[in-house]
Amino acid sequence: MNETALFRVRAEIDLAALRANVRALRARARGAAFMAVVKADAYGHGMVPCARAAVDAGAEWLGTATPQEALALRAAGLPGRIMCWLWTPGGPWREGVEADLDMSVSALWALREVTAAARDAGRTARVQLKADTGLGRNGCMPDDWPELITEALRAEAEGTIKVTGLWSHFACADEPGHPSIAAQLTVFREMVAYAEERGVRPEVRHIANSPATLTLPETHFDLVRPGIAMYGVSPSPEIGTPQEFGLRPVMTVAASLAHVKRAPGGHGVSYGHHYTTPGETTLGLVPAGYGDGIPRHASGSGPVLVGGKWRTVAGRIAMDQFVVDLGGDEPEVGSEAVLFGPGDRGEPTAEDWAQAAGTIAYEIVTRIGSRVPRVYVNDASM
Repeated sequence: MNETALFRVRAEIDLAALRANVRALRARARGAAFMAVVKADAYGHGMVPCARAAVDAGAEWLGTATPQEALALRAAGLPGRIMCWLWTPGGPWREGVEADLDMSVSALWALREVTAAARDAGRTARVQLKADTGLGRNGCMPDDWPELITEALRAEAEGTIKVTGLWSHFACADEPGHPSIAAQLTVFREMVAYAEERGVRPEVRHIANSPATLTLPETHFDLVRPGIAMYGVSPSPEIGTPQEFGLRPVMTVAASLAHVKRAPGGHGVSYGHHYTTPGETTLGLVPAGYGDGIPRHASGSGPVLVGGKWRTVAGRIAMDQFVVDLGGDEPEVGSEAVLFGPGDRGEPTAEDWAQAAGTIAYEIVTRIGSRVPRVYVNDASM
């Protein structure tokens, strides 16, 4: 990372890596369309720049959780198909219809609201029906599916909606061999068959998330929906590393040391003195904390690369800063402290921080806060 002295802390986003990841994932699902999932500000990477890079690399669809995210993509000028799936009663259905979004419906209340919005707008709404095949979150239960299909077909006959997709989501695709995978796939095929036998003609049928895209080709159907894998993070260490899948982490987070000082043995460090120096040493202050999304649960264990060496967070991570024990080394103030990145310079990865914090790498990258500036490199549009 260059010019780090200009930044307290920053997240460098390598859009060339993202484009390469999209191409690598598309190669694993030849014959299926590609939906680039850019929800939650593209897992913390920046929704609009990442969406544009994914489309440049061949993504035919964009996927978001909330309609507000999808509408923001449209407002930024993103063309093509955009799907959103997390709706609540009274949601901006009419705005979604007018923006030509593909809107997910899991229950009769949602179907009725989107149908009313389509009538008000005088346009046909694009709707995707979601089946709960065993995840137990959003989605229509199998027993309720016939009624939803019947009413959807009635609305389609009126011209108020067009059913563009049938879809579902896995619970345990990141756990190789988990019995729920085959069970969900069976239920999905049955629910799709029921809908199609009664006249639904979807453009796409889809269930494959990142781990299914990477390891379960029988789940690819007409479209795959990679999320975390697109950003070069493995969905689970158990199924393989990014390198094994030909992926490269897109985000690097680094800070400039704000202070370096000598400290005697027995000196307490940070709140609660959960760390005391074992002997005379040097301490480096990293000006980033849980207010920036650095997980407090990694206090005493989070790894940082300073001066070519791995250091460990000394004591508690505070809101705006934390300390590393430099073991007597005295780097210049302003020297780079790399929290995580691709790992090819010896720096920790997001997975290393996940292990330190007892969480998953998804959370590490997604939680990096808005006061950490994103700096985009290798932007093909510039």
